[in-house]
Formats: sequence, structure tokens, C-alpha cells
Amino acid sequence: MAASILIADDDAVARRLVENMVQKCGYETVVVDSGDAAIAALTAPEAPAIDGVILDLVMPGLDGMGVLAKIREAGLSIPVIVQTAHGGIDNVISAMRAGAADFVVKPVGLERLQVSLRNALNASALKGELQRIRHSREGRLTFADIITRSEAMAGVMRAAQKAANSSIPVLIEGESGVGKEMFARAIHGSGERKAKPFVAVNCGAIPDNLVESILFGHEKGAFTGATERHMGKFVEAHGGTLFLDEVSELPLTAQVKLLRALQEGAVEAVGGRKPVKVDVRIVSATNRKLLERVKQGHFREDLFYRLHVLPLTIPSLRARREDIPHLLRHFLARFAAEENRPITGISGEAVAHLAQLDWPGNIRQLENAVYRAVVMSDGDQLGLGDFPLLAAQAHAADIPTAPLMIEPMAAPSLVSSNEIPIAPLASAASLSMLTANGDVRPLEEMENEIIRFAISHYRGQMSEVARRLRIGRSTLYRKLDEAGVPGHGGKSGEETH
Repeated sequence: MAASILIADDDAVARRLVENMVQKCGYETVVVDSGDAAIAALTAPEAPAIDGVILDLVMPGLDGMGVLAKIREAGLSIPVIVQTAHGGIDNVISAMRAGAADFVVKPVGLERLQVSLRNALNASALKGELQRIRHSREGRLTFADIITRSEAMAGVMRAAQKAANSSIPVLIEGESGVGKEMFARAIHGSGERKAKPFVAVNCGAIPDNLVESILFGHEKGAFTGATERHMGKFVEAHGGTLFLDEVSELPLTAQVKLLRALQEGAVEAVGGRKPVKVDVRIVSATNRKLLERVKQGHFREDLFYRLHVLPLTIPSLRARREDIPHLLRHFLARFAAEENRPITGISGEAVAHLAQLDWPGNIRQLENAVYRAVVMSDGDQLGLGDFPLLAAQAHAADIPTAPLMIEPMAAPSLVSSNEIPIAPLASAASLSMLTANGDVRPLEEMENEIIRFAISHYRGQMSEVARRLRIGRSTLYRKLDEAGVPGHGGKSGEETH
């Protein structure tokens, strides 16, 4: 799924010109004709996510400066590019002071707009990454800090947001690297306990003989090496949230004491004489199916039901591929800044390949791949060659290596120009009318080839494909299903936006 740009302009001709240029840059567009409509599109509860705004300064009713003011009042951190027919220095200063990321004069050229959008989105991604890191360290991470546009994540997000407002025990399941701890931190940071401690414990990394001491504490002299008193993670998290990562790895002896602590709301330190009352919200996580561990006798059934009050299963990255371009943009912005590298984007071909890989290590693997590519790259744009291990995996899986965009102009070097062709053609120069035997090709076969070329030509923007072919989108999807075209999944990224 490409980044989505909101275009607000009361001039229908100018609006259409900018819309065409933005789409040529590889972005999705949302178009409105007034300032009030722009604010509605940005703040409505069910409004689609917007990554950037191109805003006309002079409009009847709520003008551009008014829109900037309302964006600031609403606390939105969306980059805004202001455009006007009058490029006076006073207008520029006023717009930039009001929060605009850039200023362009009508009529803006394609290259100027492309650079402006790229810079604005990269700066926004970096700002978001820095804010996310700061919030995580301060215990103030919220669901707004989680990068996702996937429908597969929508239900999980809604359930987690409801859980945040209570003290209900939450069990987060999912493969390694999908972001279980980030979800736990968002639950904590969105609830009433956000001002209290968030304490994370990796149960799989604690030696069996130290589990009780680390979780519940110990008294001085309780065992050999206990030279001083230790209060334990439960007491440390009093009033806040205790996150038990890889809880399925707890030894059975520790599970008994954990169950008692949850039932009684009190913990007893090793060597202690009386229990200590604690008020702790439990969020646990595992990369295994905990119920299977129960059936195998490795996890207590009574403890399972104590933890499994509200289960959340986070989908793997391969189940939400539309999130990959957005994650790429954020990781690239962060690592390029950290390593002081002037890398401005990732090629369309590289993004297409990266979006089709299975990513067994999920988000963590994607993050590490971008980090390595940023450090090792010699150019100002990452290409497929900067991901050698992934390129080898792509070739082994027979992923098409055709360029992302089949057009006379080169693909823009933007992370967001990432629409993955469903079946890119090897050559777009002509349409063969005859078979190898000299017979006329079947109409259905030629029609399928035209549709595949149109999808590749318009970079997967299915609304544009349907409009150019002069058919409805439902008809387009039906023809794709009938043709058995792989990879479209019934809808493009645009449709799941």
C-alpha cells in the first residue's frame, strides 16, 4: 500500500493536475475541494489514514492558514505542503510558522513536487521514529505509535484498545518478531496505569534456579550468593504493568507460585516470612500456542486460564504485506539519520521484492535488513543489490524481477513508489495478435494480457486501472479471479487502505 496524500484545492483544474502528478509519483490520493472537507477527512473517526497533505492557501470558507491552525489544534503530526499562486516571502514565512513542511508555487512541476513529497514524508517518518523511541523509554507508548494499515491488524488493535482501559489480564500470541512487547507497552501507555512502572521480564532468559528470586524477590542470606535483599519484579511493577515475555518457558515450580501470586494479589520473597501485597496488571506473551503447551503437560491449565482472559494474536508480517512499505520508510529514515547516511529512498523494484518475501523473522528481520542495507550501501538510494540475502531468496522463490514501473520515465526513487505489479509483462512494446501457429489469439487471453499490463503501468492503483479500461472495479476483480492471476488477493493495497 502506497502512502496516501490528501489534496485540498477549490480549483478543479489545478486539483486534477496535482492529483495526476501525485499518482505518477506512486502515491494514493484523496481529493477534497475545501478546507472544511480537508479537516473532516483528517479527523473523522472512520476516515482513511493520511500520510501527507497538499494544501492550497487561498480557498473560500476555511482557507489554508485556517486548516493549518486546526491541524495544530487537533495535535496531528501530518506533513503539509502548501501551494499558492502567489509566492511572496510573507506567505512563505506565515505558512512555515503555522507548521507547513514545504511551500510550492503554482503551477508546480512534477520533479519539484516529487522531491517535496519525498522530503516531507521522510522527515515525518524520522520524527515518528524518534517519538516512538522516546515514548517507549518513558513508558508512554500508545497505539498511535504502532505502524500498521492492515485490515488483518484492525480487529487486534480494537480489542487491545478496549483492554487498555481495564486491568484485565492479556495474553499476546504471535510469531517471534511481530512486535508483542510493543503491543504490551501500548496497552500500558494507553491505560490508567501509564504513569506507573512498566516492567518487562523475559521468562525464557532466566535460569530455572533464579526464576522465583527474580519474579518474587529474596531476603538477604536466603541462599548462597544472596548478599543483599532483592524486592523482585512484582514489587518493582507495583501499581503498573508486569510484562511476562515468553511466559510458556516458565518452569512448573515457578508456575505454581505465579498462580498463587495472581490469585492472592500478594507475593512472598524467597526466604521471606510474610507475603507482600502488590497491585500489578499482568500482560503476558508467547511465540508458542500456549494451549498446546498445556496439552503436552508443560504448562499448568489453571494458570493458563488465569492468563488467557483476553487473548490477542498478532498476525505475521507475511499476513499483512501492505504494512511493509510503511515500515520500510520508517526504518530507513531512522537508520539513515543514526548512521548519518544521505539515503533518500528505496527503489520500486527492491520494495516489490521485499513485499513479496515471507519474512520468517517478521518485523525484527525487516528492521535488521534495512539497517544492514543502510550501513553497507554506497549510493543515495537502496536497490535490490543492497539486500543480497533477500535477493537470493527472491530468485529461489521465482519472484518476478521485472522493473516495478513499465513506463518511458524511470521509476521515482521513493520508498512509497512500491505498488507491486500482479504479473508484470516482459515487454510492454506491443500486443501479439497471433499464436506461434499463425492463428488469431483468443480474445480472453489478449484481454488478460491487457489487464496485466494496465496494472503494471498504473503501479497497482486499481481505481485508475478500472477507469482507464472503462470498466468497474468489481468487473476488474472478477476478470482477475477468472484469469487466476496470482498475488492480487481479491483487492489491491488501495482497496484495503
